Amino acid sequence: MESLSDVKSDTELMLVTANVGSLFEDPKRLLSIWLEEFTAKVSEIKPKFLALHLQEVGGKTYENSMDHVQQFIRCLCEAMESMGYIYVRIYMDEDFKCAEHFTALGNIYFGHKDLCTLRIWNFNKYDWEDKLDDKKIFSGNIEAISTKEKSKFPQHFFPECKWSRKGFMRTRWEINGTVIELVNIHLFHDASNLAACSDFPSVYCKTRRRALIHTIERFHLDEKNGSVPFFLFGDFNFRCDTAGVVKELTANLVAHRVQSIKTENTKIHYRNSIGNNILTVGKKEFSHADHQLKFKEYWLKKFDKELEPLTEILIEYPITFIPSYPFEEDPEMPTDYMSTRCPSWCDRILMTPQIKDIITSSEYKYDIIGESVCMGDHKPIYLTVRLKQNKGSTSPKCLDKTLNLLKTLMDQTMVDESLWMEQSNVDDAGILPSPVLNSQYILVKPITPNINAEGEDNCPSKLDTDTERGVLLKETTV
Repeated sequence: MESLSDVKSDTELMLVTANVGSLFEDPKRLLSIWLEEFTAKVSEIKPKFLALHLQEVGGKTYENSMDHVQQFIRCLCEAMESMGYIYVRIYMDEDFKCAEHFTALGNIYFGHKDLCTLRIWNFNKYDWEDKLDDKKIFSGNIEAISTKEKSKFPQHFFPECKWSRKGFMRTRWEINGTVIELVNIHLFHDASNLAACSDFPSVYCKTRRRALIHTIERFHLDEKNGSVPFFLFGDFNFRCDTAGVVKELTANLVAHRVQSIKTENTKIHYRNSIGNNILTVGKKEFSHADHQLKFKEYWLKKFDKELEPLTEILIEYPITFIPSYPFEEDPEMPTDYMSTRCPSWCDRILMTPQIKDIITSSEYKYDIIGESVCMGDHKPIYLTVRLKQNKGSTSPKCLDKTLNLLKTLMDQTMVDESLWMEQSNVDDAGILPSPVLNSQYILVKPITPNINAEGEDNCPSKLDTDTERGVLLKETTV
């Protein structure tokens, strides 16, 4: 390293968040594409310090993906080393057998050889490490590693819910004499579109807000380690105001509720005057007639509201890119959205207001990686900023005011404790209650050679139990 006095400019940082779960569901096709696109972007920007925060590392079944995760890390390190990044810190939470602690988060950091000073904090010693070795990779059970702090969200938030993998992992760095924290976070998803569009903020939005406030409070109340400016980036699972989006898309359309008598699976079709389906909303379906163009238009951004109550506590650069989720996982369809959820800006890079004091605010880039290639169901999001040198450790301003505001927000969020239910058990049948105008039964049957077999009885009483031949649906105009 050079001496700090030799530094003539600010330090360029590149922060990236990526939910990589789907990569490990189809590693042969997707991993190499992802790595090539990611390293190409790093090569283009040439940051002096790179932070990559991953969520859902290993996919749904980590035990089947461990070899692919190791290959991913090996290839990434080789590519970064070839570009002059000699300082490496990797924290991979891989102990999937320990449900109490497992988060499937991965925090990966690379420092360039041209950095003058680089130190990492020890959260157990409450001090800086004496020496930063060139390369350290921590994997498996990393609970005892003291240069990171990791936690799952408290189980008492969700007394009826089994352990999820949602949580956070943070590190603290001094980069060319300036101290920042980098926090990886993964918040709760929307389990049902029908429940999400019943109101705003939805039950899921309130769950996310509660966990986010809890995390920020924890950092500000940490007296032993102190509080410093931080970047918070990960998969927040922020969703658009689904109720508002549906209202916007369905003006002058008629809603028809279709419910399977056997499975109690409800869908709502919004049809135009000639009976064409324009929008369909089901528990895990959100499909528009112009799906691939409609949600890439600017009108959708006004429904991105989840961060609004926290704008005094967390700030963000303006978003000019398209929603980062949910994209098709097929390399042949890299720019298409899946028709499972309303496209949203789930993946974000936020920061405390004090960050503005230690960066050159006007010089930034906030964008998407791999817009035209398949990067899995989430497109990675990156932010480049220039960190001022030798600013030391900056204490947060107006801490009491911030804590009071967090408490007020938490109190508002917890008005109804009945909200904290198991998300997968939200009652879809109770969504969008409306007066019944007309109902009819519809038989949906498989297309087989003997679908019109002679003597077949199509009466509803028989069809309701004849599960081999069809499914009986009840359609209601609402």
